[in-house]
Amino acid sequence: MDVETIRELLLPATTGGRRGRAVEAALRDAIRTGRLTVGTRLPSSRDLARQLGLARGTVTALYEQLTAEGYLLSKHGSGTRVAPIDDPAPDRRISTAKSPTWEFDLRPGLPALSAFPRAEWLAAERESLNATPDLGLGYPDPTGHPALRAELAAYLGRVRALPTSPDDIVVTSGAAEALSLMADTLPEQTIAVEDPSHHGQAALLRDHGLAPAGIPVDDKGIDVEKLSTSDCSIVLVTAAHQFPLGVALHPERRRMLLSWAVETGGLIVEDDYDAEHRYDRPALGAMRALAPDHVAYIGSVSKVLAPALRIGWLIPPPRLREAVARVKEMHDLGCPPLPQAALAHLIATGGYDRHLRRTRRLYRARRDALIEALAERLPQWQPVGIAAGLHLVVRLPDGTDDLQLQENLAAASVYAPALSTYSHAAPRYPGLVLGYAALPPDRLRAAVERIASAC
Repeated sequence: MDVETIRELLLPATTGGRRGRAVEAALRDAIRTGRLTVGTRLPSSRDLARQLGLARGTVTALYEQLTAEGYLLSKHGSGTRVAPIDDPAPDRRISTAKSPTWEFDLRPGLPALSAFPRAEWLAAERESLNATPDLGLGYPDPTGHPALRAELAAYLGRVRALPTSPDDIVVTSGAAEALSLMADTLPEQTIAVEDPSHHGQAALLRDHGLAPAGIPVDDKGIDVEKLSTSDCSIVLVTAAHQFPLGVALHPERRRMLLSWAVETGGLIVEDDYDAEHRYDRPALGAMRALAPDHVAYIGSVSKVLAPALRIGWLIPPPRLREAVARVKEMHDLGCPPLPQAALAHLIATGGYDRHLRRTRRLYRARRDALIEALAERLPQWQPVGIAAGLHLVVRLPDGTDDLQLQENLAAASVYAPALSTYSHAAPRYPGLVLGYAALPPDRLRAAVERIASAC
């Protein structure tokens, strides 16, 4: 590439103020995007300065800066050339990612984001920030904001029948980090997971050194007898509301699972992801209350408020608490304290409970509307699970290919995941996993009409 071409490439950056910085940015961008290819020899600092009307010292400085960053190679006697770098980065001002859009998005796991209590959250942020001393803006306690841990301890004791101390709790960046911290604290080994269950969790566990092994789930929950004959000493369960089947762990199975942990020294990781959303009766209390030395408890606000807040918590067994706290500190020095303070204020002033009462009524109405529409238009489809949560599993007639049905519905602009996509082995029966929390009743009825037409 000749000097004149390089000049034309960089000349637009010389208009306006801070011309040296602008030329540096333009040169960096030209290298990143491949407009200046590897090995291209650049003009001397004197020549480029003359071509662009800049001081020679300015060009020398920007050459030195880009050499230090690895974009240029400078060798005495050979001049300055473009260095080899990784694949050119795309223009970050333009998003090239294309997410599919669906007329009816029935993915599970999302709450009604439009119901987020914006006014109450803003008020909580304002009040908690005003009450935060200057020292509170420094590096946080890695285990979490003290006020939030105190409020969570009281809340879990009141709502989940889980007696705990603020010192037991580690605040995390959502439930995903809580599970990551547990995995990083444990030696590499096989961990039992429910089958079916969320494949994202299995992938996370693999990335953190554990090997997931599926244990079947039926209408009473995880098969503890099969767990006890496996080589697993750790198990991840969603006992209050199994994901995705929506069943609660049967009382006899709960006793068997806790006995297995106590007798073998095993560890139960209890993912209590949406237990607050029970519509026919109070949810079962957390298992950790019965065996705190053998149960690690995970929760978050993602299904109550919004995933965007990235606030969760982990209550490990006492013997692992210090190790978890140490891993958390090394990971990120602690979660941002200001959102934690706002959540603490929201819980303390009753805003969190008020929001839960509102959304329970909302989700119950939406669940009822979905079930009624299915009963009317697709009576051969059988709802599975308890009246709880943000999603519903429907069992399809035997012999149905639920993966093919998922594809057919996608062609009709309906996102309805097949149950078999959550299976780790051969699925027990075909089904769909339908999230209803994000759509109002009329949209849910319209979605069922579209599904019935597509079928």
